[in-house]
Amino acid sequence: MSRRSVFAGVGSIGLGTLLAACGSQAGGSTTVTTSTGESASVTPQTATEAADLFAGTNTCTLTPDTTQGPYYFDADKIRSDIREDRQGVRLRLALKVQDSETCAALPGAVVEIWHCDAAGLYSGAEDQSSGGGGTPPGPPPGGGDRPPGGGDQDLVPTDDERYLRGAQVSNAEGVVEFTTIWPGWYRGRTVHVHVMVHVSNERVLTSQLMFDEKLNSAVFSQQPYAAHTGRDTFNDGDSIFEEAMLLKVVPDGDGHLASIVLSADSDRDGT
Repeated sequence: MSRRSVFAGVGSIGLGTLLAACGSQAGGSTTVTTSTGESASVTPQTATEAADLFAGTNTCTLTPDTTQGPYYFDADKIRSDIREDRQGVRLRLALKVQDSETCAALPGAVVEIWHCDAAGLYSGAEDQSSGGGGTPPGPPPGGGDRPPGGGDQDLVPTDDERYLRGAQVSNAEGVVEFTTIWPGWYRGRTVHVHVMVHVSNERVLTSQLMFDEKLNSAVFSQQPYAAHTGRDTFNDGDSIFEEAMLLKVVPDGDGHLASIVLSADSDRDGT
């Protein structure tokens, strides 16, 4: 579902408008008045209610903040299932957002994720992420997953694809849930999912989520992943990897369920 179609009549409602509305009505149905005077609402996603889902995951320790990488842009997709036509092992992601100082849940936060497909391609940037257009796949020399020229600059999309990108509004427990596929890999980086948390129109956390290498190996022995050979970077050799980024993963039918607690500096005071 497009954010623009949810808020009919807006024409081009920015992510900031949605964030401001969510911040003022955290935990419930968010109502926005459009530029035409119509009202529309978005209800935060209700995630899995297993009592032990987040047991043993990160607690109040501040989640590591990382580069957003070269392939981030506002995809305008408020949705829980971000797969579209991408083939791969099904992955459910349950993310709980909380304040790093108080440990309190952060309802009404907007949580975005994006990652590459089984072949290492990013939607909106297929040419760049495949090595076309004069841009090599993977990070530039020196590592870090930053675009040449430096900085965490938002991408101007170069194609109309939007697979494996989406956002959700956290519920009263600070939880969002996505259905996606296990990410693929590209040269110079380990397997990862990008995540960004917005609170009150501010980007309060940009991080990455990663997987145990035994699980990566098991998934990549299957198609369509097995067709993509030559993986060169693993967790222990990745320039960004930290243990705190590892997802807790359990079997889930024909796929996997992965969870983690994201502790964000919601007031941006550095703690």
